[in-house]
Amino acid sequence: MVEGVAKPQLVSDPAGADTQWFTDVLRYARVLEEARVVDVVGERIGTGQMGQNFAFSLTYDRPVAGAPVTVVGKFPSPEAKSRQAAKMFRTYEREVGFYQEIASTVDIRVPHCYLADIDVDTGDFVLLFEDLRPAVQGDQLAGCSVAQAELAMDELAALHAPRWDDPTLSKIAWLGQSEDAEPNEMIQRVYQGLWPGFVVQFGPALSAEELALGEAFGTHMKEWRSASAPPYTVTHGDYRIDNMLFGTKEGGYPLTTVDWQTIGHGQGIMDAAYFIGNGPPVPDRRAHEMDLLRRYYDGLCGRGVTGYEWDKCFLDYRRATLAGVLMTVVASQVVASDERGVAMFAAMAERHFAHAVDHNAIEFLRPA
Repeated sequence: MVEGVAKPQLVSDPAGADTQWFTDVLRYARVLEEARVVDVVGERIGTGQMGQNFAFSLTYDRPVAGAPVTVVGKFPSPEAKSRQAAKMFRTYEREVGFYQEIASTVDIRVPHCYLADIDVDTGDFVLLFEDLRPAVQGDQLAGCSVAQAELAMDELAALHAPRWDDPTLSKIAWLGQSEDAEPNEMIQRVYQGLWPGFVVQFGPALSAEELALGEAFGTHMKEWRSASAPPYTVTHGDYRIDNMLFGTKEGGYPLTTVDWQTIGHGQGIMDAAYFIGNGPPVPDRRAHEMDLLRRYYDGLCGRGVTGYEWDKCFLDYRRATLAGVLMTVVASQVVASDERGVAMFAAMAERHFAHAVDHNAIEFLRPA
């Protein structure tokens, strides 16, 4: 609650975001005082699978220094399947919680947020951000350049280091806990239930070795997740280039990370392995991954992280290659997807399964 200003009504449908609502929101955010929004024009942007993003152009009744002429709003998906998945995994709750409680405590660049609000019972939510254009969204299908991957590693260290091994994170219920038995068993059951459909859809493009790894992963999912050990930190959980905006010669921050619906509390190396395994095309990843991993590790150390040895980091990285397999199988089957979405998941399957096989991750699924 902003002192002296009433909290705006929760509007979770972009069609309901009218001039009065924007006036109320920007007053709540201390952007407006007497001025009012008198015209709004919205258009859908982006390629999100779990929500819908709109850019709004705003007109005021008078000149206002510092008031945004465009903003971006994020709303629930109109697809029932995606909304059901979001409720199951608390993705909307997590993203709103990130902007309400976590964003100001970490150093990674994120968009300024004017409003973050949710009704956890219904899943209705809204997020209203600064418009980061002319920055442009990364393209998961094409993959990223090495220079973009280096920026991503720098920003990842800026996310993880400030709350590295922070015990207060365990008190934030919506962040979840990597070692809790019940969620681990639930995720294993979900993966095993979705695996046959994944094999039908994407299996023909995978090798016999990759399919065998995916099958074994389902059998030993609970043990793999339960073996996760501190130090823990704030994790993004879906750190990939579709969730990044890169600056252009016309302007924008060098890199801004968005889509915090999968934020969690766990091993930071999971984010690093997930990005490296899915960002660059496979040949580029194989040529540059150790340099990228080292850049991330050095970034942690440079920001004050101690007691995390390089050999441990690399072992954790190899084990963490399976995080991409988990995300690919589950997300590809529970998220409503258009033609581009199917192509994106196909690219993720190719890259993540190859990554895990390259690092012989199946050895982490064998009985001790």
